[in-house]
Amino acid sequence: QVRLAESGGGLVQAGDSLSLSCAASGDTICISDMGWYRQAPGKERELVATITSGGSTNYADSVKGRVTISRDNAKNKVFLQMLSLKPEDTAVYFCRTDPPGLGYVCPPFASWGQGTQVTVSS
Repeated sequence: QVRLAESGGGLVQAGDSLSLSCAASGDTICISDMGWYRQAPGKERELVATITSGGSTNYADSVKGRVTISRDNAKNKVFLQMLSLKPEDTAVYFCRTDPPGLGYVCPPFASWGQGTQVTVSS
């Protein structure tokens, strides 16, 4: 299976920046897309940003212009650079990977990390 470990969370003030990292290990051949999701207390988990194996990115409207997702395929890592953080960005941030499509022999399930807490104070 794919194992994911997030790091880089912490407590920051509004307007500050923060960078998150996620390292994948295990069956990394079973990684296609990678992404970041977040979940605030009492809220549903939501997409923040995704990036394909080819480098195509997608961002939630709430973070466009403030967030950059990138990946290092050789190192099996994905990063999230966040600028101008707002209190509403406070959440647990999760790393996620999705397997390749048909033609591969990987389990058809996403892999999730355990999350890293980001708290933005006003």
